[in-house]
Amino acid sequence: MDTQQWIDKGYNVIVEFAPKIIAAILIWIIGSWIIKVIKNVLRKTLNKGDYDESLKKFLLNLINWVLKIVLIVVILGTVGIETTSFAAILAAAGLAIGMALQGSLGNFAGGVLLMIFKPIKIGDLIEAQGELGVVKEIEIFTTKLLTPTNKEVIIPNGALSNGNIVNYSTEGKLRVDLTFGVGYDSDIKQTKEVLLKVLTSNPKVFKDPAPTVNVSELADSSVNFAVRPWCTVADYWDVYFDTHENAKEALDAAGIEIPYPHAVEIQKEG
Repeated sequence: MDTQQWIDKGYNVIVEFAPKIIAAILIWIIGSWIIKVIKNVLRKTLNKGDYDESLKKFLLNLINWVLKIVLIVVILGTVGIETTSFAAILAAAGLAIGMALQGSLGNFAGGVLLMIFKPIKIGDLIEAQGELGVVKEIEIFTTKLLTPTNKEVIIPNGALSNGNIVNYSTEGKLRVDLTFGVGYDSDIKQTKEVLLKVLTSNPKVFKDPAPTVNVSELADSSVNFAVRPWCTVADYWDVYFDTHENAKEALDAAGIEIPYPHAVEIQKEG
């Protein structure tokens, strides 16, 4: 084949495929713009409706992937690839990939279940899969938590939806369970009044439900009092630490004996 034949063949290829390639590029540019417009319209629609942030992000992420797959199929058809054949190949490949990625499909299904039943939402403080943290984001396959130590934990949605979830934010309030021990010579009525005053003087402690102070145990070296204030989820640790500090100061000021080492046992409700 001489040089002229190579030139003619190259020219024919360019003439045949150049319009298709140009059309494919234009379709990609226009299609990407349309996808962006659709996402913006959907985002505005969801923002106007009474939808939680978790559902909005999940739907936008899902729609984005579906539209991009449709766009790719259209582009392949434009450049001359038979979409019916491609669909058959894609179906076969999808079956093979699905068998290999059963865990990922399970995580996708788990994400759908989380969106349908809504056991959690963004901003909730939860405990799941041995982790405690605030829900930062619910994605298609995973959920991100932010721990109290500012670490990001990523939990697969399959495991999250199939396991136990403790949601501390659902009711909007938490009870702080504390136990303080005083000496056997201490006046029970006076001790209760001192501890109850510590709770009622704290503005972060709820008036309703009212905090309670009761004798919980006659231990070996102390009379133990169950101290139970209620507060918001966000104020939990402030109430937890403030109650310890203020109770110690108040008991000392009242001359109430605290055994040394004093019996202070923190018990979390199971």
